[in-house]
Amino acid sequence: MLKLFKPSVILEDLGPLLQYLPVTLGIALVSIFFAFLLGFFVAMIKINKVPVLSKIAAFYVSFTRGTPILVQLYLSYYGIPILLQYLNYYFGMNLNINSVPNVVFVLVAFALNEGAYASENIRAAILSVDKGQREAALSIGMTTFQTYIHIIIPEALIVAIPSLGNEFINMIKSTSLAFVCAVVEMTAQGKLLASRNVRYFEMYIALSLIYWAVTFVLARAFNFVERKLKRSEGKVTSRA
Repeated sequence: MLKLFKPSVILEDLGPLLQYLPVTLGIALVSIFFAFLLGFFVAMIKINKVPVLSKIAAFYVSFTRGTPILVQLYLSYYGIPILLQYLNYYFGMNLNINSVPNVVFVLVAFALNEGAYASENIRAAILSVDKGQREAALSIGMTTFQTYIHIIIPEALIVAIPSLGNEFINMIKSTSLAFVCAVVEMTAQGKLLASRNVRYFEMYIALSLIYWAVTFVLARAFNFVERKLKRSEGKVTSRA
């Protein structure tokens, strides 16, 4: 008689799933790196109210935050090949559409999605820095660039770390949707493995445990970094 639930299968599934953990983490790390760069760029455009670009940035943030990540993955998966075909046809380019790895579609969608959220977090963090500090830095001869590097960004980072940490943790969990672009990461591999023995429940418990463990460690790591930054700021303030 088939047992409805076999706890031993959970332990058996952990090993094969952990082999794909680097793929999951790799997608998350690359995506979040470009997302933070894009988010900072968009935040600076909106803060400085750059003509034309600020309207484009506002539309990008509104559209991205107002549509599901799953839909954005499909837009990337089907839209990028169409864009490449357009470039080939109208500009005489010879881009090989079939040579584009599926993971590229995933990275583009995730980076654009998280970039929109990160831009608002970064913008709020920068605006939270006292304007008096910026004025004081400029008054002693520091350039705007130096002011941002030495004054504004370090203080804004303390404010932004909790929200940016949450963004990264959410990115880890969002990688489970990469299978819609035919990318085999941890969740997709779990589905493939479970289809062989039809032990889907045990497989998803094993997946849940891995995701929970990873996010738990990351949350503690970001909390540690946040405390260290706050202590460093406190020492600098007390010396001043």
